[in-house]
Amino acid sequence: MTKLSRSWPVTEEIEAIRFLSEQVPELSKSRLKDAMVKGCVWLQQGKKQKRLRRAQTLLLPGQQLSLHYDAAILQRQVAASALLQDFGAYSLWWKPAGVLSQGSLWGDHLSLLRQAELATKRPVFLVHRLDREASGLVLLAHQSKAAAALSQQFQQSTLGKTYHVAVQGTLADEVLQRGEITSSLDGKSCITRFSLLSSLQQPEQSWLQVQLLTGRKHQIRRHFAGLGHPVMGDPRYGNKASMAETLALQAVALEWQCPQSRQRRSFALPNHLQLIQQLGNGGVE
Repeated sequence: MTKLSRSWPVTEEIEAIRFLSEQVPELSKSRLKDAMVKGCVWLQQGKKQKRLRRAQTLLLPGQQLSLHYDAAILQRQVAASALLQDFGAYSLWWKPAGVLSQGSLWGDHLSLLRQAELATKRPVFLVHRLDREASGLVLLAHQSKAAAALSQQFQQSTLGKTYHVAVQGTLADEVLQRGEITSSLDGKSCITRFSLLSSLQQPEQSWLQVQLLTGRKHQIRRHFAGLGHPVMGDPRYGNKASMAETLALQAVALEWQCPQSRQRRSFALPNHLQLIQQLGNGGVE
């Protein structure tokens, strides 16, 4: 069996792994335990639902257990994220490409949130997201108050976000002089500002520094695709000419107000982690 999604009411006190084994006899106990550890088993009581990871948990009548099992997802592996700076109530992380910001019903072992939880042994709250294919800086909170304060900064666009992006082709002079894209997305206004960092000829592409004044879904990728210059390596909005192994979009700098000290903080991604250093060699100003 490679994929299933089922839910069952609990009618008696019973150990979780025994209950699952009875409901899904086609899966071995070792596979079910692996599924629990990787976050695709859910326990619901009333309106509250949470991931159930302990095989020996005692289930109680009135609860409901769900399993969302996908063998292909459970077998995947991703690179490890790295803690760059720990501020106590929150922390700053390097998220490699391929790592999800958070998990789904089908598990969370491929996510930054779970990696951070295991590494810090503390609660972790997602403050903002970075596309799975993208890499770069992500803030995570470890206290609910810090999470609320940082999330508010993202919502109000008072938190500075800088990206490096390689787009297909050479942008026209008038486009570079304008330096911003203001076309609405999903019926909402948004602004993407950019400047040229360097150009490459093989393949023809332009490395840009980008700042977001708003935060719409896939804003950078959609805006540049709309200009006819999709982000290199974009599997969703790109074309045959822009195909590449790596999505050339990276969050390289953040600036925010510390929810504890109220002081402005900033952090730039170290050079050795920057995609422009790895993929942009040979560029000319």
